[in-house]
Amino acid sequence: MRPLLATLLLSGLYASAQEKPDLPILDLSTDTSRQVVVAAGTKDTYQGHPTTALMGDGKTLFAVWCINHGGSAGPMAKSQDGGLTWSRLDDKLPKGFATHQNCPSIYRIADPAGKERLWVFSAHLGKRGGPGMPSIVSEDGGESWKELPPLGFPNVMTFSSVMRLQDGRTLGLFHRGPGGADKTPLVILQTITADGGFTWSEPQVVAEVAGKNPCEPFMLRSPDGKEIACLLRENTHKGRSLMMFSRDEGATWSKPVDTSWGLTGDRHYGVRTKDGRWVICFRDQALNSPTKGHFVAWVGTFEDLRQGRPGQYRVKLLHNHPPARTGDCGYPGVELLPDDTIVATTYVKYAPGPEKHSVVSVRFRLSETDKLLSASTASGR
Repeated sequence: MRPLLATLLLSGLYASAQEKPDLPILDLSTDTSRQVVVAAGTKDTYQGHPTTALMGDGKTLFAVWCINHGGSAGPMAKSQDGGLTWSRLDDKLPKGFATHQNCPSIYRIADPAGKERLWVFSAHLGKRGGPGMPSIVSEDGGESWKELPPLGFPNVMTFSSVMRLQDGRTLGLFHRGPGGADKTPLVILQTITADGGFTWSEPQVVAEVAGKNPCEPFMLRSPDGKEIACLLRENTHKGRSLMMFSRDEGATWSKPVDTSWGLTGDRHYGVRTKDGRWVICFRDQALNSPTKGHFVAWVGTFEDLRQGRPGQYRVKLLHNHPPARTGDCGYPGVELLPDDTIVATTYVKYAPGPEKHSVVSVRFRLSETDKLLSASTASGR
């Protein structure tokens, strides 16, 4: 990888009376050596809404996405070198997978006995509004797949986040509107599987906020393992994102409150690095942000998040080129490799011109961005 190419954006120039950047913002988006195109968009093909899963060997990655905005599933790719190169697996998947729709999400889920499977859940089967959450599953590390019947949960999107609980069960969170429709008021629901993903409990509403639309939950654990935090997109986009907390493994949740300015965005997903910090990636939706509508990462600690503190800094990862719809990017898979490399994968209007959205990953280490921040601060930029 060539020497670090980045700049520090002068956040103080973008102040407003109510909302303004309150932490440094770095820019890696022009460093193409960090970028890998997983699936290129064309004049006719829009590649959208990817998620990823890293296997236990620390180098095998799977990615799934859909064709068109919230459209049909079908594509899958595999990398055996930590995301540097990819091969397509579409022809190895069940034919019915192409009828699943709207943001397929891939997860490694282990049952209480420790048997691990790869799952891909989707929001709909066939036309939108059909039976909710169909899935495909692999019991052999992604070598073969089978399609399973939908769970039957009315929803807008499938699980935005799953988490293994201390008793070996797995908690899944998703959102929906009235009757499962994509309309206000949106609420957050949770369900639990005790058999590794085959059956799930009846979903229960765990978050609703008057005048706001919480959606796309992302769960993360405190360093001592005793608390779960959940970040929520707020879909009116009139203020900040939301967060809530549980100290009883999801049995109860606190009332959602605003996040810091720097965590305001859509579809959060992140990893905890070896030094204990969190890198959380998302579509930037912060008011008065110089990177609004682009793919960014927030860097900070769990306590920064919990206390509503700004965090350490933000990083602009990819530029979303026009004529993309405002903010049409940022649904990420985020993985941490054994050498501390973060691989953040999203969909984005990758370049000017007629080509539609591509699936693209960005690679970086916090040691690199920390060094950049120190150099930028020392130079007064």
